Amino acid sequence: MVSPDRLMAFAAMSLLLIVIPGPSVLFVIGRALAQGRRAALTTVAGNTLGAYVLVVAVALGVGSVVERSVLVFTALKLVGAAYLVYLGVKAVRRRGSLHAALAEAAPVAHGGLRTLGEGFVVGVANPKTIVFFAAVLPQFVDRERGGVVAQMLVLGLVFNLIAIVSDSVWGLVAATTRGWLARSPRRLSLVGGAGGLTMIGLGVAVAATGRRD
Repeated sequence: MVSPDRLMAFAAMSLLLIVIPGPSVLFVIGRALAQGRRAALTTVAGNTLGAYVLVVAVALGVGSVVERSVLVFTALKLVGAAYLVYLGVKAVRRRGSLHAALAEAAPVAHGGLRTLGEGFVVGVANPKTIVFFAAVLPQFVDRERGGVVAQMLVLGLVFNLIAIVSDSVWGLVAATTRGWLARSPRRLSLVGGAGGLTMIGLGVAVAATGRRD
């Protein structure tokens, strides 16, 4: 299984990525502002299910290829790092329009199953999560311990546990302070800018991380 030091390092890097307001978080906040706590938490559940589908896909497919090839690993890592930096720069440049984007993300109220399904779609199609799992997840697998797929599934579960807690907090806070947050473009701009800078830093960290073999 995964060694404790790798597990903690992966959890720390996951937390850095998860707390950044990306597509999933923005969608959850939009639901919270539009429909309240229940819709926000249902959306979080859908997002989490979608994200774990990505974990399984990486563990059974891309992960095994990356695990066997240093060249593929390096190429994927650099592409992933570059994309994270790109997303960070984009977030910083567009931080002023976050208020409008948030308003657009708030849908009309509808049933819980549909809310869950739409949250699932957002989670499984989140580019930030796709890049993270494909480029970063294989780096924390200890091949000498065996059970590569099992290790990835465990690491993915850790990521999703952190995500469900973090996203739920975002949703609950947004639902509680929905009027205060929605009225202030400046507050949302600061959140978007800080998140973008953090994402740039994460991209640099991914590029600098290598395999011991």
